[in-house]
Amino acid sequence: MGTQKLVLRCPTCRALVTAKDEFFPFCTDRCRVIDLGKWASGAYRISSPVVDPEVLEGLEKGGERHEDDDGGSN
Repeated sequence: MGTQKLVLRCPTCRALVTAKDEFFPFCTDRCRVIDLGKWASGAYRISSPVVDPEVLEGLEKGGERHEDDDGGSN
């Protein structure tokens, strides 16, 4: 079998990019910075189900209490 080139689309502008390109998987530094800005601003989110039993218990009770929370009295 011959060697195959890895060719993807830039996640920002959808231009074709090869693995040998300088900013792979992005086509340019500009597209890389735009993508980084989306992560920093919260436009992208990674979500998964909550599996920590302590967190689930807090959610069932209507919210989490923090250890330093004294119930609102000062």
